[in-house]
Amino acid sequence: MPIAHIIGLGRSGNAAARLLKREGWQVTVSDRNNNPNLQQQSEQLISEGIDVKLGYSLDLESPELPKIIVVSPGVPWDSPLLLRARELGIETIGEMELAWRYLRNIPWVAITGTNGKTTTTALIAAIFQAAGLNAPACGNIGFAACELALAETPPDWVIAEISSYQIESSASVAPRIGIWTTFTPDHLSRHKTLENYFNIKAHLLAQSENQIFNGNDPYLQNNAPNHFPNAYWTNVKGKANLINGKGAYIEDGWVIFETEKIVQANALKMVGDHNQQNLLMAVATACLAGIDKDAIALAIDNFPGVPHRLEHICTWQGIDFINDSKATNYDAAEVGLNAVFAPAILIAGGEAKAGDDTGWMNIIKAKTAAVLLIGDAAKAFAKRLDEIGYPNYEIVETMERAIPKSAELAKQYQAKVVLLSPACASFDQYQSFEERGDRFRRICQETFK
Repeated sequence: MPIAHIIGLGRSGNAAARLLKREGWQVTVSDRNNNPNLQQQSEQLISEGIDVKLGYSLDLESPELPKIIVVSPGVPWDSPLLLRARELGIETIGEMELAWRYLRNIPWVAITGTNGKTTTTALIAAIFQAAGLNAPACGNIGFAACELALAETPPDWVIAEISSYQIESSASVAPRIGIWTTFTPDHLSRHKTLENYFNIKAHLLAQSENQIFNGNDPYLQNNAPNHFPNAYWTNVKGKANLINGKGAYIEDGWVIFETEKIVQANALKMVGDHNQQNLLMAVATACLAGIDKDAIALAIDNFPGVPHRLEHICTWQGIDFINDSKATNYDAAEVGLNAVFAPAILIAGGEAKAGDDTGWMNIIKAKTAAVLLIGDAAKAFAKRLDEIGYPNYEIVETMERAIPKSAELAKQYQAKVVLLSPACASFDQYQSFEERGDRFRRICQETFK
């Protein structure tokens, strides 16, 4: 029986383990961490005949080496362990690649980009499902891709949000439709250079039968056309601004694909120009897949938005509390602030990332009445606000202090919005941006009953 080793418990690792077990492999799952949540997951896997090792890193000096190693997205692709495994001739792949091997006969839509992936993915899945298709979202949202391979009924389409980490470890994934939403510096601590980061994402689009690009993204406008001369483009500013004349655009209040009016642009109830861009990419995808425009319009009209991305939590005394916890970098946080009414009270901070914060700082000056700083980045952000001459900030450290203080400041400055848009990863105080957003939601609901 061939041996497989899965690195990383969690949804994707567990699904990969179950898929390989079903296919007749002897499977071990390992995780360097050990906590009650992982212990609970391990008990379930063990009951299914899968070996689990917590607080453990794979030893490549042992006599029984695996034939294949499957890694979760959080494991760096150039880690010494994986480099050594390749030297030893052990196949190393990501969970998305494993799923592709069992689902490659089904058409895939793959969505990548620095920001905008999740909303675009969720909207595409909603449109396909409104057309009566079994088209679940997977990858960074929804199911793990291997869960779809395990399903008794195979999907009609796979709608996959794929990060640069997943592309790196999934070289053969070749979608029917590939979408690139935006491109700005991110994850450079892992990918080292902007060129390397760009090339990783470009690989997925090069593998795609049809490509769709956000034509309102400056970097993509300047760099993608030469690589992808036959791509479809989108533009919120009309057909005249479409890069090669083919794709989706907004004109006279309508979303138009090629020459056909598909849906009114204001049908999507999510705020912000960036969501109009997401709408165009979703509509272009649906049109290329042959979906009826009535189904497209129905799905868009009923689309509620995405948790943790400009998610309206509650309104208290005329003040809207909005959860944008998914804004984990400066560009996403700038988009979040751009989308709300001024003046706003901003809650920001967490585990800071490398990047250019100039645009974000400028919009803070233009649109916020006050900023409340939480997490490890609070002192560094305070220093930056001092440097740009912005005095209305306070270091409050925790979400528990930030929310009541934000309500007080909103009344003081007659602000209509309190926005959690951290511009940071969450790992200093929370397990994930979802947990951070859930905490914001819970405190708001408890405080403003």
